Amino acid sequence: MNVSPPSRARPARLLASTALLLAVGLVTVGCQTTQSQDPATSAMAAVPPSRDDADPRGAASAWGERHRANPNDPVAAINYAQALRASGQRSQAVAVLEQAALNNPKNNAVLGAYGRALADAGNYQQALDVLNQAHTPERPDWRILSVQGAVLDQMGRHDEAQRYYATALKIVPDEPSVLSNLGLSYALSKDLVRAELTLRKAVSRTGAEPRVRQNLALVVGLQGRFAEAETIARADLPPDLAAANVAYLRQMLAQQNQLHMPASASKAGRS
Repeated sequence: MNVSPPSRARPARLLASTALLLAVGLVTVGCQTTQSQDPATSAMAAVPPSRDDADPRGAASAWGERHRANPNDPVAAINYAQALRASGQRSQAVAVLEQAALNNPKNNAVLGAYGRALADAGNYQQALDVLNQAHTPERPDWRILSVQGAVLDQMGRHDEAQRYYATALKIVPDEPSVLSNLGLSYALSKDLVRAELTLRKAVSRTGAEPRVRQNLALVVGLQGRFAEAETIARADLPPDLAAANVAYLRQMLAQQNQLHMPASASKAGRS
């Protein structure tokens, strides 16, 4: 489909595949290094003092300078790679973290970041192999489990992905980020009713991020309830962006229905 959405609607990312990429998450790390608290092994992240989301190239320059001064510093490597990813330099981010993993083979934070960078670059099987090393069965990391599930969803292995989310939820029941990933997984496997129930549960939890509500709006819209989807989206977006997202979703669904319609039916009503 060669359809371009309104340019201002793109940041909300209401397409299922893009939403799932968001579920994999961007990696940033501060100075924590313990297994139980280290955010770099997860889709959630601590914010380093110099992080500037509005200027990823500036962040890349700053972290790159620190990384070059000490290539063995895992914090600098992870944050440099994060900034590279944020500025669209995915292959460079993978290269930085590949070297960091060689220098720090037992550092779960580095391995977690490396696995997500590989997934972001589309190297899903390699990402899974690396993420499997980022935690152990004896000390599972629920965040890594959730990322592994998101990678499996990208590979179309939704049943497996859902088992990973279920395991993560045994560690952190009702964690909104995991529920959001699970809801998207149900949507990708075309179980929209279950997807909606799961995402509504995620939205109701304390600490749910705005993207979780946008994922709910997506799933509601996929069921044809566009007015309700727009109302949900408006909670986090300006009205024009919410309306543009829903309009784009309508257009996408209309074209998909046309593609699956028999030729005789697709011509019905035309003069």
